[in-house]
Amino acid sequence: MKIADLHSWRLSPTAAVSLQRDLAQRLVDKVPLDLRQVRQVAGVDVSVRGGLSRAAVVVMRLPRLEIIETARAVEATRSAYMPGLLAFREGPVALAALRQLNSEPDVFLFDGMGQIHPRRMGIAAHLGLWLGRPTIGCGKSHYIGDYQPPADLKGARSRLVYRGEELGVVLRTRAKVKPIYVSVGHLADMETAVELVLRCTTRFRLPEPIRAAHKAAALSPR
Repeated sequence: MKIADLHSWRLSPTAAVSLQRDLAQRLVDKVPLDLRQVRQVAGVDVSVRGGLSRAAVVVMRLPRLEIIETARAVEATRSAYMPGLLAFREGPVALAALRQLNSEPDVFLFDGMGQIHPRRMGIAAHLGLWLGRPTIGCGKSHYIGDYQPPADLKGARSRLVYRGEELGVVLRTRAKVKPIYVSVGHLADMETAVELVLRCTTRFRLPEPIRAAHKAAALSPR
């Protein structure tokens, strides 16, 4: 698939933070998804182990969530993890996998944050600008922001607020199981992003495209 080339990934932490602030001004996050037209959803995940990073993209067809394509890429891990700069570690290998796709997914779900980020530039937001397609972040752990725990029912949600701004929602995808942290990356809005995540979630905590990408990206221990 066609992907933009927006910037170099080899930046100092200071330059990377400055770039995130600039790129955040380009995000579009108030555009409802037309869920009637969403036919293909891709899950994106990256696994890092022993100096290697493997990315996987799994494309599924709605509503049955059938796998129609899987793409992978492996690279040497570029840098140590730095809080707030995950995209600079995992973005290049994720893009390498995404460039191998023959499909044209309507929406991309990332195992990671969208705009739940100090500068609104989690990996789903950052790569959304490269893709020029709707992206949604599905984080597994609390990162920033305050919220009230949602009710113990599937579909229950609560607002996640950081410095007075609502950046995402805490969503219960399965009753009495830990919630996930959903936020718009680019070219979507929260209401339809949450609805799509729920449509892609079956009996497990994570949406099926992300679960499949996680399995496909797994690196065996040496």
